[in-house]
Amino acid sequence: MTDYHYLSNFIWQIADLLRGPYRSPQYERVMLPLTVLRRFDCVLEATKAQVVARYTLNERKTSAKLEGEALDKVLNHVAGKGFQFHNHSELNFERFKRDPNNLNQHLQTYINGFSANVRDIFNHYFDFSVEIERMWDADILHLIVGQFANINLHPTAVDNIQMGLLFEDLIRRFNESDNTTAGDHYTPREVVRLMVDLLFSPDDDVLTTPHKAFTLLDPTCGTGGMLSEARRHLYDMNPQAELHAYGQDFNPRAYAIAYSDLLLNEDEKGAIQFGDSLVKDQFAGATFDYFLANPPFGVDWKKQHTEIKREHERGGDNNRFRAGLPRINDGSLLFLQHMISKFTPYTAGSQEQSGSRLAIVFNGSPLFTGGAGSGESEIRKWIIEADMLEAIVALPEQMFFNTGIGTYIWIVTNRKEAVRRETVQLIDARARWKPLRRSQGDKRRFLGDDDIAAIGRAYGAFREADPETSKVLATKTFGYD
Repeated sequence: MTDYHYLSNFIWQIADLLRGPYRSPQYERVMLPLTVLRRFDCVLEATKAQVVARYTLNERKTSAKLEGEALDKVLNHVAGKGFQFHNHSELNFERFKRDPNNLNQHLQTYINGFSANVRDIFNHYFDFSVEIERMWDADILHLIVGQFANINLHPTAVDNIQMGLLFEDLIRRFNESDNTTAGDHYTPREVVRLMVDLLFSPDDDVLTTPHKAFTLLDPTCGTGGMLSEARRHLYDMNPQAELHAYGQDFNPRAYAIAYSDLLLNEDEKGAIQFGDSLVKDQFAGATFDYFLANPPFGVDWKKQHTEIKREHERGGDNNRFRAGLPRINDGSLLFLQHMISKFTPYTAGSQEQSGSRLAIVFNGSPLFTGGAGSGESEIRKWIIEADMLEAIVALPEQMFFNTGIGTYIWIVTNRKEAVRRETVQLIDARARWKPLRRSQGDKRRFLGDDDIAAIGRAYGAFREADPETSKVLATKTFGYD
């Protein structure tokens, strides 16, 4: 299995060929779509000939010719069981190297040979046709594509977890070159692992049930790293389980990567949607078993203010923000309310009303900002009085790529275990870290396997935990006049 660090370094070296026509912050416009394209090319290689033959047969028909969605469905099936995409062009990366004189046309023809969903990724969200012509005019297209043809991104060489890490590492590098917040796109994988451990911890018996299906939503999914890590965790526990991943993001390139990952994981029931979750809820009316999220820290919601305020004032059961509105300069608690609004109702012993659990990363603002009567205070009061706040874990500083400040994992649920009712567990994990050999932006520390295990034990031990690490307080302790 090829390590993602090696691939990231290799692709970063290819990006140097863009220097001149592109500035370094613009490299991702080329590198990310070409990495996705090469991945698709490798995945489809085994059945390429059969797909082309079936497409050619259909084109020769004078009647009863399939078109559009009907043709895509047939060719997707030929491409592979469970595949939701195909490419019916005779071209591939190997053939690109043989005719560099027409490469711009060949590359666009190849992209147009994909099923409609993949064409949309490249033509709409990546807007890759613009970059093809830009590289063609600069006489570097053949150099870049030729280098990508030498990368093996077949799943037997690079599994889906490594591909996710590869994308995240590339995005971090591109954004650091522009001093941009890489953390807007993803969360360190060891933090995600801890979140998933805490999220799934009480449900081991259910999660190991053969052939049982679960749903998971990340409303700020970025490139889909949290969804991938949750999928890996569950399948390690129970290879016969089904986890249908749902996500939404408003960054076009991040969305395109997350949607591509969904296609490659052959999750036919899952969905990745484009748009701002706060004002364009693509999963309105849906409920989910689990939730994960890392909403942007300290980002204002001025642009969404009018629509969010209108929904808040509307009232009613379908109002996602009925608990209150935080101050305009930080919308984190809006995402939390959005997720809680999609909880499955809970009735003990019922499979239909089995309740939900979520894990979310915050900075200190949602925890400490706002005095009595403020929007933040009212939201916290609503969550605590409904007995949904199960635990808060304080993480070490310097854990994230775009900020060195302290961060917190909140575990929120409408189905607490009996022993946890009317309590909140506080876990201090600020001393649990290892130093990175080399800093990555603001990230200088990471959680080792032993750190994750220790935090998990403190959570699981509950009242018997080390009092220096874990405290269990009655919910009434958090109230004040």
